[in-house]
Amino acid sequence: MIKNEIIDLIKDKRARVGVIGLGYVGLPLATEFARNGFNATGFEVDESKAAQINAGETYIGDIDPSLIKDCVASGRLRATTDFHGLQECDAIIICVPTPLRKTKEPDVSFILSAAEEIKQRLRRGQLVILESTTYPGTTDEVLMPMFQETGLKLDEDFLLAFSPERVDPGNPQFQTHNIPKVVGGVTDDSTAAAAVLYQQIVKEVHAVSSARVAEAAKLLENTFRAVNIGMANEMARLCYALNIDTWEVIRAAATKPFGFMPFYPGPGIGGHCIPLDPHYLSWKARQHGFDSRFIGLAEEVNSRMPEHVVQLVSDGLNDDRKSMNGARVLVLGVAYKRDIDDVRESPALSIIDRLRSKGCEVRYHDPFVREVRFDDAHTEGSGSPLSSVDLSDEEVSAADCVIIVTDHSQVDYVRLVDLASLVVDTRNALNGDVRRGSRARIIRL
Repeated sequence: MIKNEIIDLIKDKRARVGVIGLGYVGLPLATEFARNGFNATGFEVDESKAAQINAGETYIGDIDPSLIKDCVASGRLRATTDFHGLQECDAIIICVPTPLRKTKEPDVSFILSAAEEIKQRLRRGQLVILESTTYPGTTDEVLMPMFQETGLKLDEDFLLAFSPERVDPGNPQFQTHNIPKVVGGVTDDSTAAAAVLYQQIVKEVHAVSSARVAEAAKLLENTFRAVNIGMANEMARLCYALNIDTWEVIRAAATKPFGFMPFYPGPGIGGHCIPLDPHYLSWKARQHGFDSRFIGLAEEVNSRMPEHVVQLVSDGLNDDRKSMNGARVLVLGVAYKRDIDDVRESPALSIIDRLRSKGCEVRYHDPFVREVRFDDAHTEGSGSPLSSVDLSDEEVSAADCVIIVTDHSQVDYVRLVDLASLVVDTRNALNGDVRRGSRARIIRL
């Protein structure tokens, strides 16, 4: 059986692993296979990324540079832009982006491109796994027919499964090896082989009955977060209207030892998962005549948070008898979360865009992001690129308002509140002792 042949290769570490897409998901995955004794090849369309990896360097902060260097030096890890090498791989894992179109519909074009590269080189004895987040049914409704057009047959010649990516950039506690893996194959044989493959690099593998279940599980994980963050954001807006400290309310509620899980408000949701994944689920629901109202409401609330942040700035400037038009605003952090360089779907970009449209002179500081370009961002407007400025005493003092959009740990917040006159804190960075005796007037989300 083809399943047993592939499993034997995997257990003996003779299986050659190919990973398509070397971003936050693909590069750590390929590195983990190499670290555990497999020959891993990363396939990239970006020549500069492939060159960096082959030079033993990493462009992702979560990966120890010495680990990349050792894996490359040992010959177990390499990167290439030549997709002909896919034919040599026994296991191929697809880790490409799955963005949304402007219509909020799924864009699986990157998946299709990767699948086409595989299809041209598919041979007997290969296991193909999709990790890219997508709507339920993609693996068996889209990929399987493509591969069977080659004349090769599922279970007889090749195996096909889905295993949702789970990464949390910037989180030192949870990385590839200690995050449980969900695996669902198009067939039982596919599930079994994929589970054995991941068991070589992660501590826990949870097999489910189908690829559809695995696809839906991923969407549920992030939709759960999006809906609960939406609730926290709505609560923040209500508390602001009632002049109540949102963060104190959440701390109090979190003392309940059952029936409550704390979620926190923010300037909006960003990254490659939470802003996008619920749309994949609601889009699929609409195909079956189902209206996913919870998802739509959460998206509406979360998407309005940049507008609420700008209103807080306006209120603060108004109290100082200053106009938005001509005000100098310093944005702290444009990455979508703390201590990473990823600006995908970052609420900071929408906030900057809105501030500019109201005539503000906007500057930003982010130790991880040197420049932001608005022609590539999913914002409602456009504008010239911005470069990060030094967080000097003069820069902070000259600002009419400082907005903490991303609470990077490198920032000295005690110094900040001593120099600034007005601070809008969207991340609760200025809690406890930081606020005591500060010069700045602080408005918290």
